[in-house]
Amino acid sequence: MPRPRLPLADVLRLDRPSDIWFKPALSVVVAVALPNLLLLALGRLDLAVYTMAGSLCALYAHNRPYAARARVLAWVVLGMTGGLAVALVAASLTDSAVVLVTVGALLAAAQKVLCDATRLGPPANVILAFISSASLFLPGTLGQVPGHVALALGAGAWAWLVCMAPGLLRPHGPERRATAHALTLAAAYADQAPADSDSHSHPHSRTAAAAAVHAAWQAVMSAHGDTTRRALERLLIRAEVALAAPAESDPARLRAWARDLRGTAPLPRPDDHLDDDELAGAEAERAVGRAPLRRRLGPLAPIAVRTALGCALAGYASLALGVGRPYWALVTAASLYQANVTLTWNRAVQRVVGNLAGVLVFAALVPLTRVHQVALVLVCLALNFGAEALISRNYWLGSVCVTPMALLITEFAQYQDSGRLITERVVDTLVGAAVGFVAAIAVTNRRAGDRLGHALTAVEEARDRAARLLAAPHPAPAALEQARRGLAAALVDLRATAEAAAGEWWQRALPEERVVTAEQSAHRTLAATVRRQGLHLAPTHARAEDVRR
Repeated sequence: MPRPRLPLADVLRLDRPSDIWFKPALSVVVAVALPNLLLLALGRLDLAVYTMAGSLCALYAHNRPYAARARVLAWVVLGMTGGLAVALVAASLTDSAVVLVTVGALLAAAQKVLCDATRLGPPANVILAFISSASLFLPGTLGQVPGHVALALGAGAWAWLVCMAPGLLRPHGPERRATAHALTLAAAYADQAPADSDSHSHPHSRTAAAAAVHAAWQAVMSAHGDTTRRALERLLIRAEVALAAPAESDPARLRAWARDLRGTAPLPRPDDHLDDDELAGAEAERAVGRAPLRRRLGPLAPIAVRTALGCALAGYASLALGVGRPYWALVTAASLYQANVTLTWNRAVQRVVGNLAGVLVFAALVPLTRVHQVALVLVCLALNFGAEALISRNYWLGSVCVTPMALLITEFAQYQDSGRLITERVVDTLVGAAVGFVAAIAVTNRRAGDRLGHALTAVEEARDRAARLLAAPHPAPAALEQARRGLAAALVDLRATAEAAAGEWWQRALPEERVVTAEQSAHRTLAATVRRQGLHLAPTHARAEDVRR
């Protein structure tokens, strides 16, 4: 199979900022500020490296409904402090840098596969690896470990409260935003699609909209409150109608519903023929649950080996070059690994560019931060905010703030030689990126092709189930809705799996024609289920202002 291109310029292109970029940005500032200012007042800013472990948990789960967010954040805090504890214990038991790098590499691999298997979402394993790897090289004794871990747990509990606090004002905000995003993208696709609903033009627009609808379903199904959930499910079905039969949808109404969802207005209620029996399919899907974690870990074995090998070799190479902080090279390697080699290359370029620009920012900020420790704390808070405000536009842009922040954190205990810090960070960035990418090429992921085959089979089987129900004279509405939802979810998974496999090196030729045929056939079946269920929008000349009863 020919190797994919490894682009440069396109990798650095800026995207639109995330719709909720300000939420993790503000949350992490509040979560970090209180512990740091308390430690500053007590004259123990040297302990901030431990509270940062808990505070940075505030970066996670902002796209999840609050019931799910509470659970996910609790696991993140436990995972973060667990990695910290392992690192501190290892650091207190040995002075061997080789052993510590090995422990860090194994921790990074475990964090990577667990984050991928649970679909934790950004910033995924990178922050976890940063904290645990840096902690491996902190001075301390075994007796100090419980106290340091307790500091991290306390800060993590505060971060949990900070992230849950907005739920007091908008308890259904995340699922409303997810549904609004799905409606907006579905409307954009319906605008672009031709009158023939079986046509498959604008595939990228449709893929983005289908992924947004699928993500919104996951958010709605994990939310509490039957009344709100049912109302959002009705709207999501309207978005799916626009994808399956764009000619029968009204983009203006979809956008009007999306605007209402983003505000505090009452939930829009489509005036259509959808009844509660047809929503029973979503209830049945909710009851099925996800595959066991053990089954989801299996396909990630090549990624685990890549991460462990790349991080270990990067750390060893840094040690061989005499760098005093080999964990920077380790974390650089850990941050690279994406779904395939091509995406890993993209991240390597972004990481190098962002870090090199970031050390220049650090050099400019050092004189200011050494005026007083208050200035040091405030500059770090500003960099925290800047990193989250910019990283959704492109990873390299966020790294411009992350890099000086990581360098300044080393000065919480005592001032460092800034010239040496800059030199070591540049060397570790280049070593980590180069060695990490070589490991990604060396460790092949032939399972990517196998996963594509499984995804194809799943789509074909889901399509057959829906087709059999369509052929029946009087199919149960709940069964037909469940089949439609299952087919839509299988299509999203197939597209994601196909794109991941297409960017992987050293594997057999992919069944591209079979993928296209399966997608086209499934789209036609989805459109047929829409018509069979009678899920038609009101006439397109209806005014968007009349969408609520």
